[in-house]
Amino acid sequence: MQITSIAAIYFLFFVMSAFIMLPFGVRTAAEAGEALVPGQADSAPVDFQPRKVAVRASIIAALATVLFVANYHYGWITAADIDILPKPPAAQRG
Repeated sequence: MQITSIAAIYFLFFVMSAFIMLPFGVRTAAEAGEALVPGQADSAPVDFQPRKVAVRASIIAALATVLFVANYHYGWITAADIDILPKPPAAQRG
C-alpha cells in the first residue's frame, strides 16, 4: 500500500472521528450555570475546545489507520468474511 493511500485513509478516519467526538464533553450555558448571550441558541457550547477534539480525533484516527493497514497486509477480515447475503439462484437457460 502506498503512503499516499495511507494518508488518505488517515484523513478519512480523522474527519469521521472528529465529527463523532464533537458532542462529547460539551457543556451548555444551562449546565454550566452561566447566562445566555442574547441571540445564543440554548444548545450552544459554553467553552468549545477544538484543539482537544482534534487531539482525540488524531489518536483515534491513528489507531484506526494502523488497524486498517494491518488488516490490509495480513488479511484478517476479507470481503468474503462479511458477505452475509445469500447467493442468488443460478438462472436456468432453456
